[in-house]
Amino acid sequence: MDPSLLPVRPVSLWRNRDYMLLWSGQVVSVVGSSVSAIVVPLLILALTNSPAAAGIAGALAAIPYVLFSLPAGALIDRWDRKKVMVLCDLGRSITFASIPFAMWFDVLTIWQLYVAAFVEGTLFVFFNIAEVAALPRVVPKEQLGDATAQNMSTFGVAGMIGPGLGGFLFQSVGRAVPFVLDAFSYLASALSLLLIKTSFQGERAPAERKLRAEIMEGLRWAWNEPLVRFTSFISGSMNLTWSASVLIIIVLAKQWGEGEAAIGTIFSIGSVGGVIGAALGGRINRRFSIGQIVVANTWASALLFPLYALAPNIIVLGVISAVLFTTGPIYGVAVLSYRLALIPDALQGRVNSAVRLVAFGGIPLGSMLGGFLLEQIGAINSIWVFSAFLLGLGILVLLKPVKEGNKTVGVEQAA
Repeated sequence: MDPSLLPVRPVSLWRNRDYMLLWSGQVVSVVGSSVSAIVVPLLILALTNSPAAAGIAGALAAIPYVLFSLPAGALIDRWDRKKVMVLCDLGRSITFASIPFAMWFDVLTIWQLYVAAFVEGTLFVFFNIAEVAALPRVVPKEQLGDATAQNMSTFGVAGMIGPGLGGFLFQSVGRAVPFVLDAFSYLASALSLLLIKTSFQGERAPAERKLRAEIMEGLRWAWNEPLVRFTSFISGSMNLTWSASVLIIIVLAKQWGEGEAAIGTIFSIGSVGGVIGAALGGRINRRFSIGQIVVANTWASALLFPLYALAPNIIVLGVISAVLFTTGPIYGVAVLSYRLALIPDALQGRVNSAVRLVAFGGIPLGSMLGGFLLEQIGAINSIWVFSAFLLGLGILVLLKPVKEGNKTVGVEQAA
C-alpha cells in the first residue's frame, strides 16, 4: 500500500505546543479560581453570618449566563476569540485585585463582593464560550475526547489543590492573600494565550445579519439536535443541585465547629473524585453510549447525595463528595466531546452559548434556593429536599424517550 494513503496520526497532545499553552494557562487559572471559590462564601459568612447572603453571591456569579449567554455566543462567532479571552482574563484579574485593595483600606462591603461576583461571572461567560469554541481549532476532532478528558483531569487536580490552599491561606496567612493569588493566576492565563500561534476561528465573511437572527440560528441548531437538547436539560438540573451542595457542605462543617482550613480540605478530598472521573472519562466514553452514561451519572447522584445527611464528620463528608464528584467529569467528557465534534465552526459560539444557557442556568437558582433553605429549614432538611429532586430526575431519564431524526430511542441508546 502506498504510504501516502495511510491515515496520518495526529501529534500527541503533549507535543501540541498551542494546546499545551492553552492547557497550562488554564491549569494555573483554575487553581486561582478554586481558591477564590471557597474563600468568597467563607468571607461573606464571616462578614454577615448569613447563608442566604452567601447564596446571593453565588447566584450573582452565575446569573450572567442567563442574561448574556445567547448574545455572547453570537458575538464570539463574530469577534476575535483570543482577544476576547485575554481581555476577560485581565478584567477578572482587576476585579479580584480590588478586594484585597479594599481590605487594605478597611472599606470592603458585602456590596463590593456582590459586584465582584457579578463582574467575574459576566467575564467568565465570554471567556468560557470563546474557550470552548476555540478548542476544536487547537485540537484535531479525533482528539477532542482525549483533550476534554485531559483538561478535566488536570483541572481536577488544580481544583483539588485550590480549596485546601484557599482555606489555609484565608485562616492562617490573611484573608486578602487568596484573592491576590487569584488575580495573578488570571494574568498567567492571559500571557499563555498571547503566546498561542493558532487562530481561534476560521475565515468568515463580515457579519451582515442582525444579532437576533444569528442567536436564533444557534438556538434552532441546538433545539433540532435531540441529544444536545436532552443533555442540556440534565446538565442544568444537576448543576442546580451542585451549586446548592457547596453551601450546604460549608454550613454543615461550620455547625460542627470546623475552621476554614478544614472546610477547604473537604473540597480538596472531594476533588480527588473529579480527577479519577476525568482520567476515566475518555476510556468510558469510547466504551459506553452517551445515554448509558447519562443514566448512570443521574442515578449515582440520586443515590449518593442523601448520604450527606448521614455523614458524622468532615472526612466522611469529603469521601462522599469524592465518590459523587467522580461521575461529573465522566458525563462531561462524553457530552462535550460529542457536541464539539458535531457543531460547525461558524456556529460553535452560538450553539455552545445556547447549551450553556440551559446547563448553567440552574446554578443561580440552586445557589439562591440553597441559601434560602439553609436559613429556613437547616442543612439536613435541605439535603432531603435536593435528594428528592435528584430522585425525580433519575426516574425521568429512565422514562423519557429521545427522538433522533425520525427514530425514537430510549436513553439507554442516546441522551
